Amino acid sequence: MNKVMTRTRRTQGTRPPVRHDTRRPGGTAPRTTPRGTPGAPRARTGVLAPPQPRPTDVFADRLVEVLSGHRPVHSMLRHTAGRAYDELARLAEHSPLRTRGTRPFVRDIGYYVARPGAVEAFARIGAGDQLRAMAFRLEQGPDLRWRCTAVELGGTRTPSPQDD
Repeated sequence: MNKVMTRTRRTQGTRPPVRHDTRRPGGTAPRTTPRGTPGAPRARTGVLAPPQPRPTDVFADRLVEVLSGHRPVHSMLRHTAGRAYDELARLAEHSPLRTRGTRPFVRDIGYYVARPGAVEAFARIGAGDQLRAMAFRLEQGPDLRWRCTAVELGGTRTPSPQDD
């Protein structure tokens, strides 16, 4: 009777024995299928990669940090398009989400897909016993990166000098 698997006695602190595959000729790399296809090898079995956050979640957190004064406005320069940076800079001048003691955070977020490549999102911002509303629009550019194209924070929208 041939044994299928043998176990060797290991002492603590030593590595397990190296597996030698006799079916493969010396030193050639094993064949693999393209990633994502059925039968493709996984790096680890049973371990799932953490889910990627949605762009709406990422942008909501970034906008809250800017509007609360915990992050500089210019950090959003490459993540905005059109007049959104000007709107954000005008809002951030007054630090409307700055609070004493508790740091503001995104309590709830929702979104509406206006068209493929455009998302309108709203978020409820909590800081202590205060609750504020924020709305923003994200559009996907030709380089497939999401950029913020509009920002509004609670209440009425203040008209900019360029608006007619």
